[in-house]
Amino acid sequence: MSKKIYCIASFKAKDGKEQELLEVLKALEPNTTREDGCIQYTVTKKIDNPYATGTSMPIVFNEIWASKEDFENHCNKPYITNFFQTQCVDEDGLVENFNVCVYTDEV
Repeated sequence: MSKKIYCIASFKAKDGKEQELLEVLKALEPNTTREDGCIQYTVTKKIDNPYATGTSMPIVFNEIWASKEDFENHCNKPYITNFFQTQCVDEDGLVENFNVCVYTDEV
């Protein structure tokens, strides 16, 4: 059975802050991709497409982790906790709304 964890971390920037938020999120990639158990960690931006008309936030991290433990270790790294505190929780952060969900391929 697979132990992989799939994480979708979605973000909506405050008005006029989307490019700045994208740059902050891109800056998280180099450290994260060097972490134990990181298989994929890619920030993506929503694009228009007639075959994908659903509603979502405009910026999404697509993550794959080798295990739950690797994902949780990542979540507890100081640079990640700092990002969520300063950008998502603090009033002067760049994020208006965010949602982080994890999935498994064990069905």
